[in-house]
Amino acid sequence: MSVNEVYVFQPFKLIALLCVFLALCLDIVSLLSPAWVTADGYALSLWESCREIETDWSCISTLKSDWQIATLVLLLTGASVTLVAFLIAVISLCKGTHRKHYRMVAVFLFSAVVLQACALVLYPIKFIDGKVLQTYHEFNWGYGLGWGATIFMLGGGILFCLRTDMYEDAMY
Repeated sequence: MSVNEVYVFQPFKLIALLCVFLALCLDIVSLLSPAWVTADGYALSLWESCREIETDWSCISTLKSDWQIATLVLLLTGASVTLVAFLIAVISLCKGTHRKHYRMVAVFLFSAVVLQACALVLYPIKFIDGKVLQTYHEFNWGYGLGWGATIFMLGGGILFCLRTDMYEDAMY
């Protein structure tokens, strides 16, 4: 690079990698969250359902219901696909073979978005259909983090689809 040449650094792929990393973190916290649905004396997570009886909490597994197992499988599969996409993106950025793998990473991320969105739409529909709580209930922060992870996956997939390399190559 000579003195008269200017290199423009466009960090779209690094921002995309950051989005995927944040999606992974949010997914993990969402999967482990004890609060997907809360109400007075009631808490539901992906793993267990807890009721307050007098002053003590009694919890039972939620892995008996088919829709809760389906939601968990969809979310775990989406998180696994996101992890694979993240690892491929990190390896391709470190090796310098960026352009070869961007499209594959984007396809993985878009498929993870579909899996996560299906799970996150299925969950409230089946919850409201199956459990009629006599008290006010709300979908809590665990459920919201699942949507946050999905949005970051979508953003990362879109940024991995951007073709910034063709504009940089034409300048030299």
